[in-house]
Amino acid sequence: MNLRTTILLLISIVIAALAVLNWNTLVAPTTVSLGVTEIEAPLGAIMLGLTILLAVFFLAYVLTLHGSVLMETRRHVKEMAAQRDLADKAELSRFTELRSFLETQQRQSDDLFNARMDAMEARIAARTQEVENVTAAYMGQLDDQLRKRSHTDSSMNIDSPVVRP
Repeated sequence: MNLRTTILLLISIVIAALAVLNWNTLVAPTTVSLGVTEIEAPLGAIMLGLTILLAVFFLAYVLTLHGSVLMETRRHVKEMAAQRDLADKAELSRFTELRSFLETQQRQSDDLFNARMDAMEARIAARTQEVENVTAAYMGQLDDQLRKRSHTDSSMNIDSPVVRP
């Protein structure tokens, strides 16, 4: 129980105790002025009745206020849930866009890499073919030189005298 409730409860207990202890005084008839006329009635009972009526209206007001606060809180909770759903959908949309962007970037990088690799393979193949051609040409030249030399050597061997033992 909080402090306000405790204070209100104590005040109500004090009023009830005073009313019980002084009941004879409260119900004693006296002359009460209503402004335009005067009547004979128990002033204490009238005041106690008005205090109880004020307490009832006060309680009704507090309950109404509390009910309206609860309704407003529920409305805010629903609105916040709707906003949270919208934010989650927006976040999901951003993640989807990011994934799409990253996939596009990856595809572009892969395509660029593959294009560079294809170009490099084509250059290597051309260079290899060039090297093979150059090697074949050198081999052909060497073969020609060897044939010329062996042909020259064999013609020299025919012209030179053969010495036999």
